[in-house]
Amino acid sequence: MTDDTAPDDETHDHVVPGSDNEPDTDDVRGYDFRGEFDFDDLLDSYATTGFQATHLAEGIDIAKRMQDDEATIYLTCTSNIISSGLREVVASLIREGYIDVVITTSGSLTEDVIKCARPFKMGQWQADEAELREQGINRLGNIYVPSDRYVWLEQYLYDFFDDFFADEQIRTPTEFAKELGDRLEDEDSVLKQAADHDVPVYCPALTDAEVGNFLYYYKQANDVDIGIEILDDYDKLIEQGLLADTTGLLAVGGGVPKHHAIMTNLFRGGADYVVYISTGMEGDGSLSGAPPDEAVSWGKIKEAETNYTQIEAEATLVFPLLAAAAFHNRDD
Repeated sequence: MTDDTAPDDETHDHVVPGSDNEPDTDDVRGYDFRGEFDFDDLLDSYATTGFQATHLAEGIDIAKRMQDDEATIYLTCTSNIISSGLREVVASLIREGYIDVVITTSGSLTEDVIKCARPFKMGQWQADEAELREQGINRLGNIYVPSDRYVWLEQYLYDFFDDFFADEQIRTPTEFAKELGDRLEDEDSVLKQAADHDVPVYCPALTDAEVGNFLYYYKQANDVDIGIEILDDYDKLIEQGLLADTTGLLAVGGGVPKHHAIMTNLFRGGADYVVYISTGMEGDGSLSGAPPDEAVSWGKIKEAETNYTQIEAEATLVFPLLAAAAFHNRDD
């Protein structure tokens, strides 16, 4: 190489900058599949795999610390979680005594009830929507829900409403969830497990699903002055947080349930431990996509170096792994 073609020292430094600094952190390394496979070791390796695997490992660690600190643990989820096979995961966490408070949406309640009598069916993402409509099939992603499920639900709830409002015409969402759960026999029912284990199920937007529709029709048909009171539940949820020495939050998805949990924890100075599982994007400024550090700015989550994380992944992929590693098959 001649002097005319020798690399310029300045441009070379731009392309290959030198540094003597070595980060004092773990090496990036994935699971070693040589030898006998070990599921726990696989999940442990997520901590040094990088990207969202490392966030899942952080979430598992934080969920374990919630339990070690005897935190009051809140689980929040949207109705699509109950639509999917995660219903059984949620029910198992309640059944085994890991969850103290559930906050969810109205669709979660109705779909949990339907599944006690009639299953949802696997479908496909790419479908002829007009043909599905003609067949009376509703699509939730790649899950099909035949319309006859809702015909059955309407009659079921009408019979339930007769008893529910018989003695009191103004009731709360937690009472609605509790009395529904008391009637159910399916061991995989979230409402049944919550009722059996005295775990309150808060549903601040109770009318935002079939419950609201059927309450409207029931009220009109029977000419009764019935109502759902939400402020009493809000008072109880705030008081439950204030009385807790430590709180932990598992937010599966976003929406009203997620915000209801962090908002009511604001009254106690913020939640102590938080794990978000979310696919929401932060860029639109919505609550569903807001990361936990944004909630720190509002005082809804306490600030510490490692007390919160967000797993940016679809819940059916990662929530069972978190439930298994941090709760059901915990290996300390």
